[in-house]
Amino acid sequence: MGIFERYAPFVQEYIYRNGWESLRAIQVAAANAIFYSDEHLLLTASTASGKTEAAFFPIITLFSEDMPSSVGCLYIGPLKALINDQFMRLDDLCAEAGIPVWHWHGDVAQGHKEKLMKHPSGILQITPESLEAMLLHKHAAIPKLFGDLRFVVIDEVHSLLRGDRGGQTLCLIERLSRLAGVNPRRIGLSATIGDPEGTGKFLALGTGRGTVIPRIEAKGAKWRLSIEHFYVKDVQAAGERTDIEALPVLEEKTDEAPANADPGIGYIFEHTRGKKCLIFVNSREECETLTTTLRQYCERAHEPDRFLIHHGNLSASYRETAEEAMKDDSQFLSTVTTATLELGIDIGRLERAFQIDAPWTVSSFLQRMGRTGRRELPPEMWFVMREDEPEARAMLPATIPWKLLQGIALVQLYLEERWVEPPRLERLPYSLLYHQTMSTLASCGELSPRALADRVLRLSYFHRVSQEDYRILLRHLLKTDHIQHTEQGGLIVGLRGERVVSSYKFYGVFQENEEYTVRSESQELGTVVLPPPVGEKLAIAGHVWVVLEVDHKRHLVYCEQVGGSIPAYFGQCPGDLHTKILKRMRQVLQEQRTYPYLMRNAVARLENARLTASRSQAGKKPLLHLGGNMWCLLPWVGTYTFLAIERFLKIRCGERLGLKNFDSARPYYMQFTMKADERTFFRVLSEEAKKPLDPMELIYPKELPLFDKYDEFLPEELVKKGFACGVLDISELQKTLCGWEKLYVQ
Repeated sequence: MGIFERYAPFVQEYIYRNGWESLRAIQVAAANAIFYSDEHLLLTASTASGKTEAAFFPIITLFSEDMPSSVGCLYIGPLKALINDQFMRLDDLCAEAGIPVWHWHGDVAQGHKEKLMKHPSGILQITPESLEAMLLHKHAAIPKLFGDLRFVVIDEVHSLLRGDRGGQTLCLIERLSRLAGVNPRRIGLSATIGDPEGTGKFLALGTGRGTVIPRIEAKGAKWRLSIEHFYVKDVQAAGERTDIEALPVLEEKTDEAPANADPGIGYIFEHTRGKKCLIFVNSREECETLTTTLRQYCERAHEPDRFLIHHGNLSASYRETAEEAMKDDSQFLSTVTTATLELGIDIGRLERAFQIDAPWTVSSFLQRMGRTGRRELPPEMWFVMREDEPEARAMLPATIPWKLLQGIALVQLYLEERWVEPPRLERLPYSLLYHQTMSTLASCGELSPRALADRVLRLSYFHRVSQEDYRILLRHLLKTDHIQHTEQGGLIVGLRGERVVSSYKFYGVFQENEEYTVRSESQELGTVVLPPPVGEKLAIAGHVWVVLEVDHKRHLVYCEQVGGSIPAYFGQCPGDLHTKILKRMRQVLQEQRTYPYLMRNAVARLENARLTASRSQAGKKPLLHLGGNMWCLLPWVGTYTFLAIERFLKIRCGERLGLKNFDSARPYYMQFTMKADERTFFRVLSEEAKKPLDPMELIYPKELPLFDKYDEFLPEELVKKGFACGVLDISELQKTLCGWEKLYVQ
């Protein structure tokens, strides 16, 4: 029997209605794995390749033949917006077969959730945080809710592989499976997986099953790609403002942005008109600033506002308004957004994506460009690199266009090698260990120390955590009253722990700042960190507001809208660059080849940077003399290796080399003054590298490197060990030092 014939009649009818003439290879491969094996499944294929349908066509076919007596499939999505989008798609498909589709997250009405509790069935779509809340507060109902759970579908699985959120998701699936007495098959979906085999093992942890990973030959896809560079001031690297002929796609000339506009933002303003676009930025602050500026340009040009805004600190109403407006193909609107619109949401016929500066990962670049190129259009992305023109007396490293190099490197790594970042699975997740310990105790009630350790340490994600480490953690939590002994010798949540667990912020494991909800009359605008005092202004939702009242007790800010523009602030947002990207950036600086997607200003800026690098040997030598006692180190390594080298220099070599005035632009370069010469520098590094290195040595005296959300509740020794052995990349440090020794030490 062919796969199409194996599908349920209502699935076949859905395929006919959509005019599909044949099944895609990924749909055939997925159906074969789901229908004819008992293994897990990892589907990796490009955006808009039909992965969701590939997974759900066979699942709902099996359900229509043998309906589960509880929720039969759990769909875990990383974003509320993605769940809302998939809910609409799945609901239509399943309605004919009478398979209910439920969704559950913070913005879903309580009545909808209560119906599910009474009649658990069909497919449940949920975020990791809402699943955590469910296990915490609906603990006794889990067997009824999931007693016949057969599948867990994890969408955009790559987004969960580089931090504690993926570990939390895996822990939740294991805890739920034990409680409900089930061993569901896991299906991971992603367009950007850098290490399919490693991800397949991660997906299967603790289940005794393997993972099927179909190899789908992707059709050669054409991209429409450009990278342009702008100095914030009007004189550009190519000697003049970019004109219309320099654009990758010739178009009729439109009205220009207002006189004296920021050239890069003016470029975006001009080339979003009459188009439906996404404009990606790398921070919420930049998202607010750019939206405000673009709206001001509309006002000055006497045209209607055509810019929307979407980021994680906005209220649900603002986010959903933007999502709905973008789905309307009759409106030519553009949305300025962070990563919140990066993942799988179908927002209609998008013509173009813009990216301000470079994203931090190849994965992000592919996801963001993949928002376009649907409905038979080629994917199209325009990078807009902006920087202040370097001053004539600027030190050498400040004259290198780091973001331009980064953007080129991301593109070239994928074009040349199809390389995407691999998962980070060998961390020491002590912060998550605290979180899952408290969640387990809060949901189960009193447990003996042995029973608690058995439940938590048996979770597969904690395979690197020793029993001794766990004893250290429990002793500390007893001492700090996060947990406490009962008269019977059991353990329960303590008074301080109760305050942590009872907060809605406990459900998530990603780092958050203390947030204030911002309101204007009946509107909820979103949240901010550190609200300004009454009478001052704040920026949110793409507008400027004056603060009328701040209620610190209830974390509320009341305001009213005014004109103007000011910078926004939501808290720090560090980037994580992989070593492979930095190495390719160095190659971009060294090689003389041209890249067909670079526009005139970008070509001129790169030529200038290459000339400077050639004269200074910045692309070849890691250590550059800047004059006098001033030196610069360009290690060309990723963020966590860079941190390790920085610490190794200061702690192991600082005194011998006379290092002072250390200043880092992570992960690009370090500047410092030094009494030694180049030869002495590398000789000292070589001698120190040959001595045994305990990663704990790279912790500064009196330092407590709080890196993850719950580190503040851990004993100091575990915080330090987690950072030194789980964050700092010691093996890459040693490899880099060894490479320098071969080149510079006779």
